[in-house]
Amino acid sequence: MAHADLDATIDRLGEVVPQDELLMRRLKKRRLALRDQIARVERAVEPQEPA
Repeated sequence: MAHADLDATIDRLGEVVPQDELLMRRLKKRRLALRDQIARVERAVEPQEPA
């Protein structure tokens, strides 16, 4: 849910003409970190090989 919220925020900020580049970079970095965290949790929950 937090990842989707960040996506929406980044999209809204991208539409604004005077962009805050530092804020955009920070938000994108946070979104990437969340995506990596989601992937780690999914790998931990799902078995690697079918039983």
